[in-house]
Amino acid sequence: MSLRFNALAKLQTSSEADAQRATKITAIFAENVFTHAIARQFLSDEAYKSLMGSVKAGQKIDRSMAAQIANGIRAWAESKGVTHFTHWFQPLTGSTAEKHDSFFTLKSDGTSIEQFEGDALIQQEPDASSFPSGGLRATFEARGYTAWDPSSPAFIMDIGYGKTLCIPTIFVSYTGESLDYKAPLLKALESLNKAAVDVCNYFDRNVQRVTPTLGWEQEYFVIDESLFNARPDLVMCGRTVFGHTPAKGQQLEDHYFGSIPERVYAFMRDFEAESYKLGIPLRTRHNEVAPAQFECAPIFEEANLAVDHNTLLMDIMTRVAARHKLRVLLHEKPFAGINGSGKHNNWSLATDTGVNLLAPGKTPKTNLMFLAFFVNAIKAVHDYADLLRASIASASNDFRLGANEAPPAIISVFIGQYLSKVLDDVKERVGEKFDEQDESMLKIDIHRSIPELLLDNTDRNRTSPFAFTGNKFEFRAVGSSANCANAMTVLNTIMAETLKTFKKEVDDLIGKGEKKEIAILHVIKEYIISSEPILFEGNGYSEEWEKEAERRGLPNVKTTPLALDAMVTEKAKALFANNKVYTHAELEARHEIELEKYIKKVQIEGRLMADLATTYILPAAINYQNKLIENLRGLKDVGLAEGMCDQRTELVNRLSKHINEVSRLTVEMVEARKAANNIEGSRDKAIAYCSDVKEPFFDALRYHGDKLEQLVDDREWYLPKYRELLFLR
Repeated sequence: MSLRFNALAKLQTSSEADAQRATKITAIFAENVFTHAIARQFLSDEAYKSLMGSVKAGQKIDRSMAAQIANGIRAWAESKGVTHFTHWFQPLTGSTAEKHDSFFTLKSDGTSIEQFEGDALIQQEPDASSFPSGGLRATFEARGYTAWDPSSPAFIMDIGYGKTLCIPTIFVSYTGESLDYKAPLLKALESLNKAAVDVCNYFDRNVQRVTPTLGWEQEYFVIDESLFNARPDLVMCGRTVFGHTPAKGQQLEDHYFGSIPERVYAFMRDFEAESYKLGIPLRTRHNEVAPAQFECAPIFEEANLAVDHNTLLMDIMTRVAARHKLRVLLHEKPFAGINGSGKHNNWSLATDTGVNLLAPGKTPKTNLMFLAFFVNAIKAVHDYADLLRASIASASNDFRLGANEAPPAIISVFIGQYLSKVLDDVKERVGEKFDEQDESMLKIDIHRSIPELLLDNTDRNRTSPFAFTGNKFEFRAVGSSANCANAMTVLNTIMAETLKTFKKEVDDLIGKGEKKEIAILHVIKEYIISSEPILFEGNGYSEEWEKEAERRGLPNVKTTPLALDAMVTEKAKALFANNKVYTHAELEARHEIELEKYIKKVQIEGRLMADLATTYILPAAINYQNKLIENLRGLKDVGLAEGMCDQRTELVNRLSKHINEVSRLTVEMVEARKAANNIEGSRDKAIAYCSDVKEPFFDALRYHGDKLEQLVDDREWYLPKYRELLFLR
């Protein structure tokens, strides 16, 4: 019996893991997190003040104080049964990393003790040679450091009977270059904080800190573990490289927001409970559009913590799914013919005075402050659209972007009819000089129109990659498997740069004698006019938009190798250097790493397609073809009347055609892959893998393989079919 039918047999008898018992969320929320309240209990006054100074004001913690903090953290962890600790970090592999050490040590006289020193809290030294570095580190240069990030609290990972204290850290090389997602994000957040505070002080001198906030929406698929294991492509690639569309897919639109299947519901409750214990504030769960697709979303948090929580959640979901004999698929397009998965990044800016800078206010002053930040965000996207596209580029997201289900590769901004009217009111005075009357206009017209924009008054344009949704911008183009930090680093950096330019231009006008409010309005008007091409309120899926975007001069880069070029332009290097986010060397290295990722993923998929075609699809098709030929021969031997076998003969011919095409395309694809491998230079090799391997062969080979699935006797087909993967659980 094939793996497929073994899997189907197991499906009938698989038992569900026990979900977490129902309890109030508040009773378990953050119980495994070293929160400020816990720190108050386990730390001395001076240690607590030092930690809070680092968390809230970015002050450095000296090593003598770190020893006290480490002792307090260890005491708390041991009270919960922890024996080991790790520096938890996010290298450029796309997953998290950890190296566990025990609290156990020996004194010089052989006495065993439990100990956690301040130095061990502050830094560790994992081997850096085996992580992607893009040429920053040679293989023989192994030293790298993880360094504690106090702004993200320590937590306890509870896996089975083991508990590990996790210290969130950054990861840098021996020579100081960042080798992770977190370090650049922290730099971008700080750069934006400084630039935003300077602009806020035009309106409110009490603002001393601005914090970017993030609320991600995580889409994912859930399928049965046995069926997953019977699909080598899912195991190796995270997506199905073959698979005929089932008769019923998502066309009835009956899955979206439907009743959650009981087995998936048990899994959801289980991973939510694990998440709550780790302080992840999940709020929403529901069925998504495609069959077997679901979504969860949390309450907004500070961007750094939100990124950590999303990365942690993906680990939790994968681990908890195994308890339920399920598998979570985070690939952006695991199944052809139905929607893929994204990770919508809802982004805003919050002041330490409690103001959301992207929420319209109730007074003329706060309305103008909102308008300043709102227009600066649009200007930033307009000026750096190519970098935003690069920030969400990957081999897997290429399958999703622009597939009539997700935002296109063209970056545009949707703001809705109300705010479009407000911007029109400002920009229509082109060529006119603002004066005192315009200041009163600000107090009346804008005050009257903007507050009408309630949370639900801006329609949601699901075809827009960057949409304003009432009090935030939703960056919808981020892929479901991506680390949010990449997109957030770029978005916060370009916003910081735009705000710095904005302040300089406003100050220049004030220096020439212009009143502050009028100077601000002048620059806002210029930004609206210059950014107009990026604003689009229509259907981003349409062919008309592609033509219109080209006319407007907006880039439409559909493949990752070309999209990544934006990372290493002189403009990008200047941007990141000015904001101290990436050095030129770090930027070049990340460009190299992303190209290598692309090459390896397409290479693996090409190998897998050839393997499945040769060892699964062709044998099944040829076996069935031989049975038909034998049947025809037997019918002729008994003297069946001429013409009675025509349909069977036609079926054999159709099988032969698709068998020949699968065989031919497989051989040609393998040769194309070998040729691509011999190309020097990551960029040229990535382009070759895209244009010479993926584009001419993947869809064509799949077409003929899927036709054979349609024709071959179901009992002869070895791979689980879409109707089983998507609907049986």
